[in-house]
Amino acid sequence: MKTNNSKKGFTLIELVLYVGIASGILLVSTLFLQTLLESRVKNQTIAEVEQQGLQVMHLIAQTVRNAENITSPTIGGSAGSLTLDVVNIVDDPTVFYVSGDSIQMTEGAGSTIALTNSHVAASALTFQNLSRPDTPGIVRVSFILTHVNSSGRQEYEFSKTFYASASLRHP
Repeated sequence: MKTNNSKKGFTLIELVLYVGIASGILLVSTLFLQTLLESRVKNQTIAEVEQQGLQVMHLIAQTVRNAENITSPTIGGSAGSLTLDVVNIVDDPTVFYVSGDSIQMTEGAGSTIALTNSHVAASALTFQNLSRPDTPGIVRVSFILTHVNSSGRQEYEFSKTFYASASLRHP
């Protein structure tokens, strides 16, 4: 009669090796996933700032193009607000400025319209009147938008400076 001494199962060395390999794969996968999520958050932060900045710049440039006259700042001057004499008397004057951390606009006697939301903070809004006498008005606009980072995490930090110029269509 033969006795079968072969035992089925894992040795301690094999078990430690398998657990080590599985732990390494799990660690690498977790680090990859964390990096991927941080990258996604950073891209969303950048997109938020850029989208709001481009929308504000487009609105200001379009309003300048359709205005009749640049009231403030005066020719050759610069200021933190822009006052335009617009065609529609109800919206006259139209004013752009920063209040708190938001770029805002008022049209005539209407209520204030916030052009940026609470996710970004606006600063350094500057309007330069580059007009010359007997030419259509030209205004240069610049401002900085910074993503509001209440958590203090690095991937939520982003700031961008926006520049543009626009000229009146009507002299």
